[in-house]
Amino acid sequence: MSLNLVWHVENPNELCVDAAQKQQPRWKLVGLLLTMGLGLLGTASVAENASNPLAAVNNTDFRLQGKSADAGDTYDFFIDGAYMVTPRLKLKYELHYLSTDVIGTRENGLEKLVLKPIYFPSEGQLSGGWGYRTAVGFDLIIDLGDQAKGIGIGTNQFAPLVGVAFSHANSGWTLIPLAQHFTDIGEGPDISQTSGRLIALKPFGDANWFKVDAKIPYDWENETWPITAEFQIGRTIRDGIGLYADALVGVGADRPYDWGLGVGLRLNY
Repeated sequence: MSLNLVWHVENPNELCVDAAQKQQPRWKLVGLLLTMGLGLLGTASVAENASNPLAAVNNTDFRLQGKSADAGDTYDFFIDGAYMVTPRLKLKYELHYLSTDVIGTRENGLEKLVLKPIYFPSEGQLSGGWGYRTAVGFDLIIDLGDQAKGIGIGTNQFAPLVGVAFSHANSGWTLIPLAQHFTDIGEGPDISQTSGRLIALKPFGDANWFKVDAKIPYDWENETWPITAEFQIGRTIRDGIGLYADALVGVGADRPYDWGLGVGLRLNY
């Protein structure tokens, strides 16, 4: 069974802001990077997409995401990678560096380190050409930020997760429902957030993919629903190298940001 999955869990607590709307000239740079990334798309393919946490590949992605909120703009430069420890265990990792003006002045610094082991205990076949694979794991989120700069949330977090992926052999569609709960560990502010997530992933053409990723968290401390959605389109341009672009949108009155754009460079090895 071949599954194309995407696991990328973010903690929406870290993006909530509340100040006046500002001009965002730096979005021209994000738009330029987006245009350049899509313009470089070529023709090649690889056997497995590294966006799939079940793929037997190691990868490192270099990503930039910019988000616009009432307080200003935030740019997230981060490494997003994975390493197959065993055929059933993958270790995903992220390191985030932020540039933000949410406190009124432009500040820069490391935000967080995320270590995410994911174990795949079972898989099988269902009727109608569908297969499934289960997953359990957790996020260990180490806060590296400085709240005085508007970076980080001031506490480390632990977030267990469970999920199952359903993959259709003929159409290529993969659907992944996921549930995760974030809680604070150690000193700092109280965190308690339960997140439901649904990912739909579809390959197309000889080396392309499209993803929709809806996150629906409930913040128990603040009694809010900071809902977001992400749309991604990408292409493998040659063996071991891929490019993709993201469009992000916040949903509802409690949205952590209004909209955003992103680009990514993927290296498989």
